[in-house]
Amino acid sequence: MPVFRLRRRHLTVAVFAGSLALPGLAAALSLDEALRLAEDQAPSLAAEAANLEAARQSAIPAGALPDPRLSLGLRNVPIESDAAWRFDREPMTMQAIGFTQEVPNRAKRRARIEAARAGVDVAEQRQQIARLEVRRQVAEAWIATRSVDEKLSLFKQLYDENRLLERAVRARIAGGGGSTADAVVPRQEAALLAEKEDELRRTQAVARAALRRWIGAAAEQPLSGAWPDWPTDAVWYRSHLQHHPQLQAYEPLTRQAEARLNEAIADKRPDWGWGVEYGRREAFGDMLSLNLSIDLPLFAGTRQNPRIAAEEARLAQVSAEREDALRRHTEALSADLAELQRLQSTLARLEQTLLPLAADKVRLTLADYRGGRGDLGSVVAAREALLQTRLRRIDVARDRALANARLHFAFGETP
Repeated sequence: MPVFRLRRRHLTVAVFAGSLALPGLAAALSLDEALRLAEDQAPSLAAEAANLEAARQSAIPAGALPDPRLSLGLRNVPIESDAAWRFDREPMTMQAIGFTQEVPNRAKRRARIEAARAGVDVAEQRQQIARLEVRRQVAEAWIATRSVDEKLSLFKQLYDENRLLERAVRARIAGGGGSTADAVVPRQEAALLAEKEDELRRTQAVARAALRRWIGAAAEQPLSGAWPDWPTDAVWYRSHLQHHPQLQAYEPLTRQAEARLNEAIADKRPDWGWGVEYGRREAFGDMLSLNLSIDLPLFAGTRQNPRIAAEEARLAQVSAEREDALRRHTEALSADLAELQRLQSTLARLEQTLLPLAADKVRLTLADYRGGRGDLGSVVAAREALLQTRLRRIDVARDRALANARLHFAFGETP
């Protein structure tokens, strides 16, 4: 009995696993799931994580003293007379071992620590920007794929409507109305629909490939969920422009540049060092030496001052780049908000006015044709206009979602 139960359990698991492999039963891919998968798999995020770890490790020894130095040597060995190369004839001949330690001044070490800490913050900000960029591109790929899928989903209905048109044309011809040449018009329309469908299939393959770049094989799953709709409060965006991640990145960059400037200024203060040396003599008493060394920055005009000027210029560069970025993002925000408003108005007009009117026109022209009051060309033109309006509605919905995504992810994902 236990063996039978075990085999039945294995069979159930196998059937379930096999069902997941069937295209018709594949799990649907939501936008949230695509974003999660991309964060787990994106090589760019792995690179930024490694860069952050490198910055953290580099910050550990930033304020430490330089490694001490061990020295070994022979002192005052005679090379002439009978005492040449003898260690026991001259009182100053000795075998020496010494230890020295260089000590940079305190201001310099503080500046190095601050520069390292700022470097960690820069790496963290870069990681956040990279994460948002990945999420934005994944959202755009998912939206583009969804738009193509939605267009393709229209074609079953379009082919059904085409068959209805063909029956209406045949009935009209059988009743003695219209021209016998009208019989080929529905077939021409069907061929044109197939051609447009083929073009959309190619676009779908390109869109799926873009999505596959981020999430791998999961991109082949059918998509689920409505168009994303994140907050679009223009007042909120404008009031939070200073919190744009790419602008916030300039704060640690500024601190890093200031720390390097402080380190350059600290070069004008003398560093110092100390050392101890023990000397062993063969025939005389051993000796101990102590020493203290101090740097003398006497030529600041050609050494320290040019470096200070260079770091001041780099600090000014960071400040100017931040101001330039602020102006660019202010301009981009105004343009994106205006574009989003336009797309929202266009989408509402299409759904509330243009689509119903186009559908009414098809219905009325077809009724006129069936009643012998209209021609087939008007019906075909009205049907083409309705198709283009349907496709345009999907394009506008896609463009609105893309504009929404650009704003949402640019600001660190709006609440």
